[in-house]
Amino acid sequence: MTNSQLDMWEQRFAQQSYFYGTEPNEFLRVRLPELPKGAAMCLAEGEGRNAVFLAESGYQVSSVELTPAGVAKTKRLAQERGVRVDAVVGDLADFDLGRERWDLVVSIFAHVPPALRRSLHRRVVSSLKPGGVLLLEAYTPDQVGRGTGGPQDSLLTMTLEGLAVELAPLEFVYGEELERDVYEGSGHTGQGAVVQVVARKSV
Repeated sequence: MTNSQLDMWEQRFAQQSYFYGTEPNEFLRVRLPELPKGAAMCLAEGEGRNAVFLAESGYQVSSVELTPAGVAKTKRLAQERGVRVDAVVGDLADFDLGRERWDLVVSIFAHVPPALRRSLHRRVVSSLKPGGVLLLEAYTPDQVGRGTGGPQDSLLTMTLEGLAVELAPLEFVYGEELERDVYEGSGHTGQGAVVQVVARKSV
């Protein structure tokens, strides 16, 4: 990520209000009952809404976010809700996710350049414990130009077909491209074209 992009996110998350709100992503909330319990990692976690939700749901939660402002707000939200999140500043380009460490990895609108995304997804697969699950939601190329959130460069978006390749050999328990209303703070504000995936590592 360029310095200008980092500065943009830092300024966005430095505001008192939560740019994407404090409620969890709807796909994560709905799918929670079928996800394995235990240790969870939230990627590109922003201001902490999903990490705190998982901590409230009984997970031991870690999160990584590029901006110090985002990590500070994650810790603040966790404290306000009376839970603990091990939130750290880190760059997904070289962040060590470990090996067979996580029962659950959550990737919500974690849009990065294609080469980095492929590298990240390989590390995600390695980092999952046997039986561990990745839950992912991202915008598809159809989102570009809608003005309701997400990157405006189609190279930063994802498709179900592409994810099936990048996340091999995970088993896709659920995978779909669809349109849905996404209302998450002021950052996501209307109908969005998304891809949703729940993928499990074999035991």
